[in-house]
Amino acid sequence: MKIIYCNLLFILVALTSCSSAQKYNDPIPNHDEFTIESKEVGETRNINVWIPPQYKSSADSFPVMYMADGGIKEEDFPHIANTIAELVKSKKIPPIILVGIANTQRRRDLTGPTEVEKDKEIAPVVGGSAKFRAFIKEELFPEINKRYRTTNEKSIIGESLSGLFVVETFLLTPEMFDNYIAFDPSLWWNDKSLIKTTKGHLAKFPQTEKRIWFAGSDAKDISETVRKFSDLLKAENLPNIKWNYSPEPKEKHNTIFRATKEKALIWTLNKPE
Repeated sequence: MKIIYCNLLFILVALTSCSSAQKYNDPIPNHDEFTIESKEVGETRNINVWIPPQYKSSADSFPVMYMADGGIKEEDFPHIANTIAELVKSKKIPPIILVGIANTQRRRDLTGPTEVEKDKEIAPVVGGSAKFRAFIKEELFPEINKRYRTTNEKSIIGESLSGLFVVETFLLTPEMFDNYIAFDPSLWWNDKSLIKTTKGHLAKFPQTEKRIWFAGSDAKDISETVRKFSDLLKAENLPNIKWNYSPEPKEKHNTIFRATKEKALIWTLNKPE
């Protein structure tokens, strides 16, 4: 068996996994596909949408969960859609719509600017998260609301660099989503700049209630920063931020998503009455 070794941890995290990572071949669920000609990112974006069975059997509107890494070939969309389907079927979570955004230049879209030269080596272009966020807010949200019956409740889910994007969005533009889920977020990016600025962002946080669930594996650079993020949330203790930190020292970077997905979704989407 051919094994490809990653030379640096930051490359391992940024690329999500090495070429030797296990392939799961999740069954592709029935879903809708369409494209958006985006002015914000200057390209055509492919969108995948899974709707719960309750959508067709009722006239109800449903909350929406968004995810980057949402292409069919990228595996995360089928993986999460199938998981949500099972959790909805067993009534462990309320029915929701899942919207997956297929990647074009993943490492460009999911990272903010960086002054660290080694960060810049992961791709020809990095630091495009603000434009990607604008695409989601200004172009994708309206398109989904036009095509589907939706409520105002929005969630976002992601791992690794996508998890970095989730936490960055939570801190920089918290009004975009109600619920945030981040698995092994790459908070080491740009010399841990998000960690260094968390307290300042929380000082300006809106009054509305937000929920954030996040987990850290045994990856050293990630576990340290994710734990620090938890410490900062605990120290600030904002009453409108409901949060749950799940340390997972027995999990690796390429196993944590599947190992913790169900408890993440159940905690985040089941709000106390």
